[in-house]
Order: sequence, then structure tokens, then C-alpha cells
Amino acid sequence: MKQVVAIVKPHLAEGLVEALLRAPVEALTVREVRGYGRQKDYLNQYGETEYALAFLPKLEIEVWVDDSRLEEVVQLIQEKASTGRLGDGKILILPVTTFKPVTDAKA
Repeated sequence: MKQVVAIVKPHLAEGLVEALLRAPVEALTVREVRGYGRQKDYLNQYGETEYALAFLPKLEIEVWVDDSRLEEVVQLIQEKASTGRLGDGKILILPVTTFKPVTDAKA
């Protein structure tokens, strides 16, 4: 199983979440986040103004997906959230290790 984390522009998130709800994912989480990537240089050009510390609004969408469906889900995210412009965000794929808690047989 893998965890896929997609950082996307807020106006694209609703369509992406709707598509993911129909996709073969095990679970889904959405969080509001702020940050910057390559736009950092753009923000720094304002020098000492209030914009120098500005972070751009994004949404972080996490899904957990079976290994066999990983490519399908990543492709869906790219189709729904990519504009081809600066600031589209990132897709991260992380391994997931699950475990069963040890039960005390004496209890």
C-alpha cells in the first residue's frame, strides 16, 4: 500500500476530490496548507514588504491506495490538478507499513 500526498491549488481541489471519491482509494484526507515552491523568488522581489513573508494557499490531499492501483490514481491526480503553470504543486508517494497490535493472551 502507498500513501499519495498531492499539494494542489484550491480551485482545482473540488474536482480532484470528487474524482478520487470514485477512484479505488482506501482512505482520503484533505487539509488546508500554505507554502511556496519555485514562487519563492517571485515573493522575495518585494523585499521588506508584507509580501516577502507571504505563503500561497494550497490544499493537501492524502489518499491511501493499493500498490496495483497506484499509477491509475497518480494519473488521475495529474489530469485533474495540473494546469502546466508555475505553482501546480507536488505529488509525493510514500510507502505504508501496517501492523497488527500485539494482544496480551493473559488478559
